[in-house]
Amino acid sequence: MSGQVAARLYLTVTDVKQFLYCQRILYYTYCLPVPRRPTYKMEDGQQEHARTEDLEGRRSLRAYGLQEGQRLFHVALHSPRLRLSGLLDMLILTSDEAIPVEYKNTRRKPARNHCHQLAAYALLIEETWSLPVQRAFFYLIPSRRASEITLDSLDKRRVVHTLEDIRHMVASECMPEPTRQRDRCVDCEYRRYCADVELRALTYD
Repeated sequence: MSGQVAARLYLTVTDVKQFLYCQRILYYTYCLPVPRRPTYKMEDGQQEHARTEDLEGRRSLRAYGLQEGQRLFHVALHSPRLRLSGLLDMLILTSDEAIPVEYKNTRRKPARNHCHQLAAYALLIEETWSLPVQRAFFYLIPSRRASEITLDSLDKRRVVHTLEDIRHMVASECMPEPTRQRDRCVDCEYRRYCADVELRALTYD
């Protein structure tokens, strides 16, 4: 893909998250499109998201430290300036702030790429709603607990740099190195295309 075309490429918030998880996912998405094989974790996660959203609409906002606020679900966001779009699980609006919430079907502490995901949503929300986003939540489905993170200007600048890195990779069409955390390869939908890491990934089965 030429540099000019890559520079105009519209990316998604999921792309930001995936690029920090393993850059090859974006390579297979934009440079060498191949069929994806949905994993059990992906399908199970979608079902849990749907159940959580149904319950969330009936609960108070106490889990988020709020007495009142408006909840919006499946919020479509986009920025022509950043050439970025995303679909947020839930947005809480108060009189003076906007708070993005992402559901995660895990008990683990959110990883760095997940925090980048929320920072990307923060940029989109601030541009669309003209409200500051200084914090966000992961709702951990198994434990039914909301985990708060703070978001500052540095977090948001890192997202912009990540978008630039993605477009540079797409323009170069050069396959990046795989993630160093090879346990991630086990459940990856693109695992069968990475012949250079397949044998090492198998040791985790």
